[in-house]
Amino acid sequence: MTISGSNDRLAWQREGLPFNAFGAFLRRRFGGRVQRVSIDAGFTCPNVDGAVARGGCNFCDNRSFSPSRRVRLKRVSEQLENGIESVRRRYKTVSGFLAYFQPATNTYAPVDQLEEVYRLALRQHPDIVGLAIGTRPDCVPDCVLELAEQLAREHYVSLEFGMQTMHQPGLDWMNRAHTHDHLVNAIDRARSRGFECCVHIILGIPGETHEMMMQTATEVARLGFDAIKLHNLYAVQGTSMGDEVAGGKIKMMEQDTYVNTVVDFLELIPPTTVVERISGDAPPKYLIAPQWCLRKSVLKQQIEEEFQRRNSYQGKHYVAPQTDPNDRPRPTDNTPQSIRDQIDVRGRLPVLKIESAH
Repeated sequence: MTISGSNDRLAWQREGLPFNAFGAFLRRRFGGRVQRVSIDAGFTCPNVDGAVARGGCNFCDNRSFSPSRRVRLKRVSEQLENGIESVRRRYKTVSGFLAYFQPATNTYAPVDQLEEVYRLALRQHPDIVGLAIGTRPDCVPDCVLELAEQLAREHYVSLEFGMQTMHQPGLDWMNRAHTHDHLVNAIDRARSRGFECCVHIILGIPGETHEMMMQTATEVARLGFDAIKLHNLYAVQGTSMGDEVAGGKIKMMEQDTYVNTVVDFLELIPPTTVVERISGDAPPKYLIAPQWCLRKSVLKQQIEEEFQRRNSYQGKHYVAPQTDPNDRPRPTDNTPQSIRDQIDVRGRLPVLKIESAH
C-alpha cells in the first residue's frame, strides 16, 4: 500500500475535532483505517542489562505490552501474520497496518540487525504501510537515525521516544537511568530527517505537581515533536511500583483530575502535533490501579466533553518558542559509550527472533 492521502496536520480543525487525533490523521494520510500490530522482537534495555543500570523502569512489566514475554517468543514474521489476522477479524475494513516494535528498547541491538528486522517487517505483508519503533532517548546514536531516515524515504516511519517527564526527580524515581539532556540531544539530532518523532509522556508521577506537568507540556512544544502519546501512570503486578501501590505508599491520579490534566496539557502543545494516545492501560488480570483506565471509551468521551465545556481545543494556549524547532542546530551525538558499543557495531544478537521457522 502506498501513501495516497493528505498529510495536512490542521485538517482536524476544519473537521470540528477538539484535538489532532491519530486515527483520523492516519485515515487522511492513507485513505482508510490503519491499525498497529504489536511486535515483540526480543529486545532488552540498557537499564536492565547493566549498560547504564539494572532493574529496569519501576513501572515496567512487559506483559503489559506483549503477552509473548512470558511464553516462547514467536518470530517477528509469525507475530505479524497472526496480528494482521486478528485485526481483520475485529474490524470489517482495514486499509493498512503499522508494524509496531513495542516492548523494551527497540533500537538496542547492532544496527545491521536492526535493519534486518525492520526490513523484514516492512516486506512481510503488502498492506504494511510503515513502522513504529519504541525506544529510549539515550539509545538513538546517529547510525540508528540514519537507518530510520533511509527507511522513511519509502515508508512511513515513527520513532517513539520515552521522555515521560522533563524533571530529573521523576526520571530517577522511575529508574530511567537517562537525563532530560539525552532527550533534547536525541530530538535535535532526529528532527527533519523525514520520519515522525513521537514523544511518550506519563502524567501522575509521584511528587510532580500540576505546574510541573505543564512545564513538561511547554517543553514538548518547545522541542517540536511531530506526535505525542499521553499515558496515565498505572501499576501492574510484578513490578516494584506495583508493590508500592498495593501497599498504599503511592496513590494514582483520580479520573477527573486526569481528564482535566490532559486537556490542560493539550491546550499547550502545537495544533500540528498528532495526538496518538490520551491514556494508557494494561490487561485487567495484571492491572492493580487505577481501574478507571480500563474504560477507554468513557475516558475519551470525558476528555472531549471537557474540551467542549471549556469551548477549547488543542493549542488554544500554545505559545510558539523564540527559536523555531527546525532552526535548532543539530548537536553532537551524546549517546553513552556503553550503549553505543551495543548498537554501532557489526554482528547479531541471537536473542532477536526474526524469520519464521521452516
